[in-house]
Amino acid sequence: MIAVDYFFWIGIVGGIVACIVAASIIVTVSNRRALRSGRTPDELEADVADAVLEGELQPLTATVTQVPATETVDVTALDVPEAPASRMQRLRRRLAASTNPLARGLLGILAADRLDEATWEAFEDTLVSSDLGIGPTTELVTALRKEMSIEGVADPGKARAVLRSELIRLVDPTLDRTLKITGADGGPGVVMVVGVNGTGKTTTIGKLARVLVADGNAVVLGAADTFRAAAADQLQTWGDRVGVPTVRGKEGGDPASVAFVAVEKGLDDQADVVIIDTAGRLHTKVGLMDELGKIKRVIEKLAPVTEVLLVIDATTGQNGLTQARVFSEVVDVTGIVLSKLDGSAKGGIVVQVQRELKVPVKLVGLGEGPDDLAPFDAEAFVDALLQD
Repeated sequence: MIAVDYFFWIGIVGGIVACIVAASIIVTVSNRRALRSGRTPDELEADVADAVLEGELQPLTATVTQVPATETVDVTALDVPEAPASRMQRLRRRLAASTNPLARGLLGILAADRLDEATWEAFEDTLVSSDLGIGPTTELVTALRKEMSIEGVADPGKARAVLRSELIRLVDPTLDRTLKITGADGGPGVVMVVGVNGTGKTTTIGKLARVLVADGNAVVLGAADTFRAAAADQLQTWGDRVGVPTVRGKEGGDPASVAFVAVEKGLDDQADVVIIDTAGRLHTKVGLMDELGKIKRVIEKLAPVTEVLLVIDATTGQNGLTQARVFSEVVDVTGIVLSKLDGSAKGGIVVQVQRELKVPVKLVGLGEGPDDLAPFDAEAFVDALLQD
């Protein structure tokens, strides 16, 4: 009997000790996350509890699985992404070799022997049809007519210099195109990527991860597009190629929960950047658009969102601009990524979308290759358009 009581009390004491140890671990982790997120542990716990009660956040452990790519991929077999600095020359050549209608129109005005009224009208029509927009087109034509009436067009070099100067002014090199990837208080920067289906959003995230890894950043990917079949698989494949972990949930699960755990992992791993993929959605679907606001609110219970990138297919023209307007009303879009700017894309959308949203184009995609994504540079873009 004494032996039974002895083991009974040993079990009780052992259970109490285990509970104390577990509680201390939870408190320590909570304190660490709270410090990095700028909140006290109590505030952080209250925020999360409120989010669950309000239906904004589902219980996390049941819906989210973390997939650490670095543990499953042979490090020696990882891709070595191309450094961003070396991409611009290659992408500039590709843009110059494209059939961009804006480029054709610009080169046409330079090749004209004389600039009569019919030539200017044709030039203006070309600019409008290339998605430059009525306002920017009027500005450009007015400025060129004034300058070329003074300088004349006898010297092609002078005409090209005038055109280049006016175009650069329209594209606006003074805009801050820096990616905001530095978090507060030592935490990771959090980048949300939004856009409609078919723009190349998930592919753009994979390419962006390569850009960041090439710059020496530790990255975590969050596959919060839980609605599209194989979206998480696609994102994880991109991450695996460069040793970047992907946080994913079950298909059809709560996207906000996935985003939350991705940022949580970024904090725990002391990552530099967390990139959150979101479900592609039609800008006309109010309920789906509201989901974006929810994801952002849930993320910011842990860390501020430092960048919201909107991916636009450059070939969609005015429809892309309409998308940009609606998305900017739901989330605070801070930068534009123009995908598919090569080929038949109408390059004038660069100017128009910046004018409309007061938001800079920060990245451009010019091909299908894994490293065909580069920081946007106003002067390089204009020079590529004017290259014979």
